[in-house]
Amino acid sequence: MAFLGRAVRRVVRPPLSPLSRTTAWSYSSEPTKEKSVPYDKTLKQEDGASSGPTKPLPRSADVVVIGGGSLGCQTIYHLAKMGMTNVVLLERDRLTAGTTWHTAGLLWQLRPSDVEVELLAHTRNVISKDLEEETGLHTGWIQNGGLFIASNKQRLDEYKRLMSLGKVYGIESHVLSPAETKDLYPLMNVDDLYGTLYVPKDGTMDPAGTCTTLTRAATARGATVIENCPVTGIQVQTDDFGMKRVKAVETPHGTIETPCLVNCAGVWATKLGEMAGVKVPLIAMHHAYVVTERIEGIQNMPNVRDHDASVYLRLQGDALSVGGYEHNPIFWDEVSDKFAFSLFDLDWDVFMQHIEGAINRVPVLEQTGIKSTVCGPESFTADHKPLMGEAPEVRGFYLGCGFNSAGMMLGGGCGRELAHWIIHGRPEKDMYGYDIRRFHNSLTDNTRWIRQRSHESYAKNYSVVFPFDEPLASRNMRKDPFHQVDEQFNSVFFFSPLSPVLTEQGCVFQERHGWERPGWFTMDGPAPVKDYDYYGAYDIKKNVNYKYNILLGKEYTFDFPPHHDVIKNECLTCRHGVAVFDMSYFGKFYLSGPDAKKAADWLFTADVNKKPGSTVYTCMLNKRGGAEADLTVSRLEPGAANLPLAPQSNGDAYYLAIGGGVAEHNWNHIRTVLQDQGFHCHLTDHSEDMGMISIQGPKSREVLQEVLDTDLSNEAFPFSTHKVVNAAGHQVRAMRLSFVGELGWELHIPKDSCLPVYHAVMAAGAKHGIINSGYRAIDSLSIEKGYRHWHADLRPDDTPLESGLGFTCKLKSSIPFQGRDRLEKQKEEGLRRRIVCFTIDEKVPMFGLEAVFRNGTPVGHLRRSEYGFFIDKTIGYGYIRNPAGGVVSADFIKSGEFTLEKMGVTYEAKAHLKSPFDPENKRIKGIYA
Repeated sequence: MAFLGRAVRRVVRPPLSPLSRTTAWSYSSEPTKEKSVPYDKTLKQEDGASSGPTKPLPRSADVVVIGGGSLGCQTIYHLAKMGMTNVVLLERDRLTAGTTWHTAGLLWQLRPSDVEVELLAHTRNVISKDLEEETGLHTGWIQNGGLFIASNKQRLDEYKRLMSLGKVYGIESHVLSPAETKDLYPLMNVDDLYGTLYVPKDGTMDPAGTCTTLTRAATARGATVIENCPVTGIQVQTDDFGMKRVKAVETPHGTIETPCLVNCAGVWATKLGEMAGVKVPLIAMHHAYVVTERIEGIQNMPNVRDHDASVYLRLQGDALSVGGYEHNPIFWDEVSDKFAFSLFDLDWDVFMQHIEGAINRVPVLEQTGIKSTVCGPESFTADHKPLMGEAPEVRGFYLGCGFNSAGMMLGGGCGRELAHWIIHGRPEKDMYGYDIRRFHNSLTDNTRWIRQRSHESYAKNYSVVFPFDEPLASRNMRKDPFHQVDEQFNSVFFFSPLSPVLTEQGCVFQERHGWERPGWFTMDGPAPVKDYDYYGAYDIKKNVNYKYNILLGKEYTFDFPPHHDVIKNECLTCRHGVAVFDMSYFGKFYLSGPDAKKAADWLFTADVNKKPGSTVYTCMLNKRGGAEADLTVSRLEPGAANLPLAPQSNGDAYYLAIGGGVAEHNWNHIRTVLQDQGFHCHLTDHSEDMGMISIQGPKSREVLQEVLDTDLSNEAFPFSTHKVVNAAGHQVRAMRLSFVGELGWELHIPKDSCLPVYHAVMAAGAKHGIINSGYRAIDSLSIEKGYRHWHADLRPDDTPLESGLGFTCKLKSSIPFQGRDRLEKQKEEGLRRRIVCFTIDEKVPMFGLEAVFRNGTPVGHLRRSEYGFFIDKTIGYGYIRNPAGGVVSADFIKSGEFTLEKMGVTYEAKAHLKSPFDPENKRIKGIYA
C-alpha cells in the first residue's frame, strides 16, 4: 500500500512552462493509479451513453439553461420556483458529468464579503432544508462543521474579522485556543497553531444527491430537464437598434426557439460563448485532491482549512479528502468535448506540496494509505469570482460559469440571483462583483490577461485577504498620458524638474479596470510595475529587488501601513494647500441624438436639463430603485464637433464623467436602458481620448488662474459649472467640482495636450507647494466629507433615499425617471434601513465589514472605513436596520448607543446624521474662515 508520507519524499522533476504544460504526466512510480471520486453514487451511466435525448425537445422555451452541473440545476430550480415554468435544461451527457461530479462539495459560511455570506446562507438553506421539505428527498448534506487554522497573528486577525461579520448574520463561530482546538480535533497537531476559528454549522454537500433533488423539484413545478443532448449552435438575430439578441438553440435532435439562454457550461463555457460571439474570460486548470484509507478517530470531525499550508481536509466518512491550491497549477489548454465523468492522472510533482502541510496538521496521515486520486478540470477566472449576468455582446445571453471550484457552495445563492436577473432584469443583491460587466471589453478576450490573472488568483486563493492588496499579473494594460516619462518633453528639458511624470515621481499605482491609476506617492523614487513572473513557477525567473512588490508587502497588515504618514501628508496638503490628482481612468461618454433629452430625463435621477454649461451630480437607478451608478452629467452647447471635447450636436447633448473602475458597467447600463425604452440616441466613448487631472485645495484658484485664460471667481465660474477654456495654449474642458470637499477644478484634456497642461499646472503651483496625490488620499478625503463610493457605500441594492442621496432625485418635479415609483413608495412608507456615519476616538484602523451594534444588538456592518486625517479620527459608513423591523428614523439613530466590533474587540462609536467635516459645504464654495 502507498502512504501519504512516501509522496513527501519523492524526487521532483523540473517544472514545465505554463505554455507547454497542457496535460498531466503519468509515470509508474505514482503511489496509486486508482482514480475515483469518494461518493457512494454518481450519475454516470455504466452501460455507456444513450443514443439520444432523454426527453423530446420542445419547439420553444422562455429560457434554455445549458449545462447540468450545480449552477445549471440551481438556476432552473429557482426559475421554476419563481413561476417561470416554460424552461428547459440541456445537458450533453448526464447531470454533473462535467466538473460537478468530482467536486469536494465543501460549504464554508464565512467569507470576507457580506454578499457572499448571504449567497452561501441561501445555498445552505436550500440544500439542508428547502429541498427536503419540497421533495422528501435527502440531498446528502452533512453538517460536520468547519475549522479554520491560523499559524500567525495576521491569519487569526483575518478570521476574527469574519467572526465579527458573522454576528451580524447570526452565524455561530468561535475563536479557539490551540488547547481548545486539540479537544475538538484530537488527531490535530496544534504545536504551531496561533489559534483557530470554529464554525459549527458549516458542512459538506453531495453533488449527485443535490443535483438530482434540484431537478426533481424543478420538474415538479413544470420545468423540463433533457440529458444526452449537446448544443451545437446558437442562433442570433439583430434588432432594429443594431443589437444582437438570442433567437434559438440548436442541437443534433432539433432546435429550440428562445429569447434567453444561460451558459452554465463550466469549463466548456468559452466554446459555448463562441457560438454566439460572446467572450467568456475563463481558463481551465487541473484541480486535485486525494482520498485516504480509513483513519481511526476521524469520524465526525469538522472540515479543515489550513490556509497557510494551502491545504484543506474534508471529512469523508471515516477518511479524509486532501486538496489545496498550488502555485504551479496545470493549465488545460486543449479542452476536450469528450470528457464526461473523466479524470486526469494526478501529477504528484505538482500535488505533493500540499501533502507535507496535511501531514504536519494531522500527523497520522503519514502512515495512512491513499485510496484514490481525483484530478479533474475546473474553470478559473481573473479575480477568482464567477462570471454572471447578461453578456454585453448579445442580449438574452446570460452567464453562470467560472466558479473557481466553488460552484456547489455558491450555487444556491447564485442560481437564485440569476433567476431574478432573467425574470426582472436585475438581481436582488449587489452582484457587481460577479457581473461580467465588471471587466472592460478590451480585457475579456486578451489571452495574456486571462491566463496571468487567473493564475495569480488561483495561487493566492488561500492568502490572507488584506485591504489594500493589488495584483501583480497582467499590469500596464491601460496607461494614461501621465503614467511615465514623456520622452519628447524630456529630450528638450532633460534636466528640468518638470520632465518626470508620475512613475518617475514615485507613484505607487493601483490597477482598476485594466487602468494603472495613482495609489500614493513614495518619497524613495520610482517603483514601476514589472512583467509578471508567475511567482517563480514554471521555471520562470522570479523578479528580484522588486520595489513595487516590496511596497505592497508592507501593506500586508490589519494595522496602519508604514506609509500612513505619507498618505496623511497628501491629504493635509490638499486640505491646507493644493494637490493634483490624476483621474484619467474615468469613463468619458457623450450622449446625444434626437431623443437625448428624453433619455437623460429617464436615465438620471437629477434634473440635468439645466442651461448649457451646468454640471449635475446624479444617480442612475434600476427598476427597483437601486443605484446602478453615480456620476456627473454636464449639459453641452449645441454646435459643430470639437472632439474629443465636444460631439456634433444640433440639439441636446451631455457629457458623462463616470468612475473608471465601473465604466463598462455604466456603459452597458445606459445602452440597455436606451434599447429597452426605444430612445434614438448616440452614446460614444472617449475615455481613451482624454486625460483628466483634478486640482483641489484652498490654493487651487491661485494656481489655475495662472494657467487658464478665464476668470475663476465665484461669480464668473460658480460651483457645478463647466466651460471650454485655454490652458497653456491648449483647449480643455474645465469643471468646478470636487470629490474631496475642497475648492477645486477638474481639467478634461485631449490626450496629446495632457503633458503640457500638467507641466504648466505644476510650474504654476510650485510656489504654493503643490504635490501629486493618489486615490488612497481620495478615499480618505472623500469619506471625511461624506461622499459616496459606488460599490462600497452605494450599491445596486441601495436606494438614493437609504444612502443619503435623496437630494439627487427630482421627486419634487413631475418628470418620470427609472425607479421613481419605488422611491416614492419608500418615501411614503419610511426607510427600513439607512446609511449612518460613525467615528471612534481610538486611533484604530478599520476597513469595512466591522459589526455595528445599537444598545448591544447587531444592526448592521460597516461598508467602508478610512482614517480621516483632518478630523483625526477613524470614520466608517454602514447601513443599519431596526431589529424590530420598524422604520430607521433620525430619532432611532440619535437615541441609540452604538459600538463597532473589529476582530472581536468593541469600540464605542458616535453616530452622525451629517458628515462631521464641513457639514455646511463652505469649503467647496471657496469659503475658508
